[in-house]
Amino acid sequence: MKLPFAESWKIKMVEPIRMSTLEERKKWLAEAHYNVFQLKAEQVYIDLLTDSGTGAMSDRQWAEMMLGDESYAGATSFYKFEAVVKKIFGMQYVIPTHQGRAAENVLFSYLVKQGNVIPGNAHFDTTKGHIESRKAKAIDVTCDEAKDTQLEVPFKGNVSLEKLEKVLVENKGNVPFMVLTVTNNTVGGQPVSMKNIKETCALCHKYGVPVVMDSARFAENAYFIKTREEGYADKSIKEIALEMYKDIDAMTMSAKKDGVVNMGGFIATNNKEWYEGAKLFCIPFEGYVTYGGMNGRDLNALAVGLMENTEYDMLHTRIHQVAYLASLLDEYKIPYQRPAGGHAIFVDADKILSKIPKEEFPAQTLTCELYLEAGIRACEIGYMLADRDPVTRENRFGGLDLLRLAIPRRVYTDNHMQVIAAALKNVMERRDSITRGVAIEWEAPLMRHFTVKLKRL
Repeated sequence: MKLPFAESWKIKMVEPIRMSTLEERKKWLAEAHYNVFQLKAEQVYIDLLTDSGTGAMSDRQWAEMMLGDESYAGATSFYKFEAVVKKIFGMQYVIPTHQGRAAENVLFSYLVKQGNVIPGNAHFDTTKGHIESRKAKAIDVTCDEAKDTQLEVPFKGNVSLEKLEKVLVENKGNVPFMVLTVTNNTVGGQPVSMKNIKETCALCHKYGVPVVMDSARFAENAYFIKTREEGYADKSIKEIALEMYKDIDAMTMSAKKDGVVNMGGFIATNNKEWYEGAKLFCIPFEGYVTYGGMNGRDLNALAVGLMENTEYDMLHTRIHQVAYLASLLDEYKIPYQRPAGGHAIFVDADKILSKIPKEEFPAQTLTCELYLEAGIRACEIGYMLADRDPVTRENRFGGLDLLRLAIPRRVYTDNHMQVIAAALKNVMERRDSITRGVAIEWEAPLMRHFTVKLKRL
């Protein structure tokens, strides 16, 4: 008999969670202005808002925290961390930051000028925010297959080389770099193939444009290359990762994802000029270049986390759980971005709440309904997150409208996945009664989804 699948870890500590009542959830959601970012954590039963900084660290990570060197400059913890980054990514120059958006802020402060154009495969919210706040323009060059959530394509996160070349030709001399995001979060945690990574770098370099890799979930992308792309089945995750970065000019990373730490990020590059330029912004924004907004203990934990999470068993356990949730949604006929991604399931809200017009934000409405149903906090990745066009100030409705169920690493069991699927099934069964969505009462001019105030219609 073939043995069933089991996790590659065992549980050493637990945290109690409590299911609330429907009346409590109605009250709390109204007080939060129908924005789940404004809920208190204790008001949430299963928290799928993000997988960023919400994972469970290993015993080896906790042990390394006790050895953290908190020296202001030249801490041994930095050199431990730097050695791991060099080993995994092959990058020579490393600047730690307190998280991924800080890495973007430091690097983009040096590279991005007003009027620049920066193509990318669906820039995520902070990336786009850092570009647009500098009066530059982000242009999406993701492949068209990503627009069809029901299409089964192994590398939906790929860059469209035709779209990219059009941007490079039309904006020659005005593209400081291209952002290549692995995996592509905005279109459903979809991976980018090794072939596409190499072709994208070659095309950009042909036009003299460097490539910056947004690396928050690089290890999950490497896993998909190993399991889906011909020629990589016998290579280790670390070998694949090193090949992924062979032609990349620089990287930013939110280490709160595939570094499996609660806080941290970094910039790495082989370009000494960029390194020296970024250092000038790191010191006033983040701190001295050997700590960059991070404690020594956190640098130690991150060094271990990067090594652990580039092992196949760890990634297989994590991605298997996401796939298990997808199989339950298949059973209940709940549409999501197919195939299942590495860190989350992205439910197609337009297909579930089809009676709600886009102007009333179907995915945000579905987010509220899922919370009311079972106290599950998810995240809208769609029309609300897209913000308004910086020039016309009109809502951007051109992309997908998705509900993201981001699974924290090593936190929930498969029983929790069953609760999530059953709650969505219940919402699906009463979808005909959900005929109105939400309207904006107040919004920030940039990255509004974090603080927006809404009302139910």
